[in-house]
Amino acid sequence: MHVTDREQLEQEIQELCKQGEIHLAVDRIMRGYGQDIRRMMSSVLPDDERAHDAYGLFSERLLKGLKNFRWESSLRTWAYRMARNACLKLVSGASARELPVTRSAIPEHSVRQRSATNPWQRTDVKDRFRALRKSLDPLDQKLLELRLDQNLPWQEVARAMATPEEPLTGETLARRATAMRQQFQRIKARLRTLAVRDGLVKNEDEDD
Repeated sequence: MHVTDREQLEQEIQELCKQGEIHLAVDRIMRGYGQDIRRMMSSVLPDDERAHDAYGLFSERLLKGLKNFRWESSLRTWAYRMARNACLKLVSGASARELPVTRSAIPEHSVRQRSATNPWQRTDVKDRFRALRKSLDPLDQKLLELRLDQNLPWQEVARAMATPEEPLTGETLARRATAMRQQFQRIKARLRTLAVRDGLVKNEDEDD
């Protein structure tokens, strides 16, 4: 969805909320964002039944929480955070999570060292990177998904990763965004270490 279309959608939903038409607003959210949110939840919860349950929980929380939404962030960010929390509610451990792997998840220097045949596009390599990404802490996986797969700006990532109890004032949000960037660098370093270990990336300390 184009940024302009998303802004228009959110204005329409906000107007419905002001009119007290919460059910209509929720229906508009589901038509506008529901498909992408369901796709995200299915990637986090590969089990169809569990993903379905999480989507139902998300829908219930959306209906209950929308009237109290203060529009201090984009509705899309808030909805994705609520969907993420619904997934976490139904998952007891990292083994139940699997996030999609995109080319952007591959360390940049790995891409530069590969030949023109684009080996990262091979199924076996993609599967191995998927396994590496799956081995990360669930919240680290979520950070990668928000920054790499959804391409959210850092402050939006910080909002999405915050717990409902965390204050999201300007200064606090800026500090949290900085912490998210630092964590992102640590995750990339961790992925590189794992990729070198598994032979997916050449160790720069080795001779050619």
